[in-house]
Amino acid sequence: MNLESYPPLFGELSNQTQKVDTVDSTIKPICQDSDPIPVIDVQSLNLDQLEEACKDWGLFRLVNHGVPPSLLSQLQDHAKKLYSLSFEYKQTIFTSPTSYFWGTPALTPSGAPLSRGPQKVNWVEGFNIPLAPLFQLQAQDPPILASFRLLLEEYGKHLTRLATTIFKAMAMNLNLDQEQSKSNLSESTGSIRVYRYPRCSIADTAWGIDVHTDSSVLSILYSEVGGIEILKDDEWFQVKPISNTLILNLGDMMQAISNDKYKSVQHRVKLNKHKDRISICYFVFPDELSVIRSSKYKPFTYSDFQAQVQQDIKTHGFKVGLESFKLIEASEA
Repeated sequence: MNLESYPPLFGELSNQTQKVDTVDSTIKPICQDSDPIPVIDVQSLNLDQLEEACKDWGLFRLVNHGVPPSLLSQLQDHAKKLYSLSFEYKQTIFTSPTSYFWGTPALTPSGAPLSRGPQKVNWVEGFNIPLAPLFQLQAQDPPILASFRLLLEEYGKHLTRLATTIFKAMAMNLNLDQEQSKSNLSESTGSIRVYRYPRCSIADTAWGIDVHTDSSVLSILYSEVGGIEILKDDEWFQVKPISNTLILNLGDMMQAISNDKYKSVQHRVKLNKHKDRISICYFVFPDELSVIRSSKYKPFTYSDFQAQVQQDIKTHGFKVGLESFKLIEASEA
């Protein structure tokens, strides 16, 4: 481990044994059989297959997605170069509207979990890059960041296209009102988070990110190294890395928009003892003032949801999520 490039807390914790939280002792062990993840061909989109994947898994693999393999490779290479920079330097070059975080998902302040004990620290660092204001990254930025920006602009266009295409197909399956569904997925909210999960000698006793659901409508990720595990029917499944494929998972907003017909999949990230894991993730959300209406939940906006998440973290130390908005009649039904 090149300690200079990692947040100091990782060096401190590498000499400690961390307790791994489990979701439930009744959950079955990880399934490591042949890859069971549903596959969706973007070029010949099958609505029935998409419906089944959304209902049963909340996650699927995208093939024939149109993102050039060379672009995916370049993004990985540039991300590795950025993460090889010193911890102090990374803190200085990622300024608003971008941000750099570590030890925690992007929703909470960096280092915050330390106050709740080392077992809560996520073994991850990341760059959060909103796509809409990318033009604010000016020429005076370091060349390595400027070149990364150009790649992200191109990648963002591809991911926006994919998210819009898939969401329109979901809206058709759900018979959503066309005008309302336009505000349920807002291209301007798209952002990319580039994560690094450092290789870790205590990989069996620490998490990259522990169990959670995404708050997004859709999340699309690319990684060349395995580590994602998803929960389905009380059983954990490994999502294996397959060259030139992308993984799309549904978030909390999509579950609410679908009136709970689709699921926001629970997932976690396992560490690797031998290599770093770089993950490039695209997230997209509803319009800030778009009201999500459902027979299962009180009407709310994504801004309401964000505020509740921050309150959840202060009160409970974790995101409660959609349960905070669930109607009593729906929860008792």
